[in-house]
Amino acid sequence: MATATLAATLNAPISEPRSAPMERILVIEDNRALRKILGRLFSSEGYEVDVVPNAVCGLERLRHGVPAAVVLDLPRPGSSGCDLCKKIAKLIPGLPLVILSGSSDVADKVLLLEMGADDYVTIPFSPRELVARLRALIRRASRFSPEEADVYVFADVMLDFYKTEITRGGEKIAVTPKEFKTLKFLAKNAQRVISRDELLNEVWGYQHYPCTRTVDNHMLRLRQKLETDPSHPSHFLTVHGQGYKFVP
Repeated sequence: MATATLAATLNAPISEPRSAPMERILVIEDNRALRKILGRLFSSEGYEVDVVPNAVCGLERLRHGVPAAVVLDLPRPGSSGCDLCKKIAKLIPGLPLVILSGSSDVADKVLLLEMGADDYVTIPFSPRELVARLRALIRRASRFSPEEADVYVFADVMLDFYKTEITRGGEKIAVTPKEFKTLKFLAKNAQRVISRDELLNEVWGYQHYPCTRTVDNHMLRLRQKLETDPSHPSHFLTVHGQGYKFVP
């Protein structure tokens, strides 16, 4: 896999701005030396790097937390590689996926791109080019708002706006139409404090309502269904005296 060549070029400066801190890259790589090289490369660019040795571990990580992008090494694309691309694309639609491979065959590239990959980089590659391609894919994916996209993902939760379905860790979660509408509105207004009255107006269509417990009860149920620890939520936050804030 020409790991010596890659290692020798890792110290070359990359002039593009570093990525926002704590964006996570999942690397699925069976070669130990290349795992270290890729981990060091992406870490040096400000990413949190999660490196696993095989497809089984990679899919398990995806079901328990969505990264900013996936880098998958396929020594030579085949049925198993195509299957993995399709599984990742199905599990988390829109997730940037970069394939690394020693094959320069155009047919291999076309096949994997059709199966769900977003980019294909041939080994040996330029670290600067790989980082630039990955950063561009992440930047492109982040431009899609919940209003524009069919799917919205946070943690291990995926909202399918087209199907009006929610899955968590790959398992479908039963929600009421109002719970789904509440979550969609929160996703469209992530990081913004939203009052109970605004939620009532936008989700229920009420200009005035005598009791805001309706909102509180819906938020409680969303926490119970979607938070890892509902008693200490990390996504559906209460802002005392003001309302709620959704943090992806």
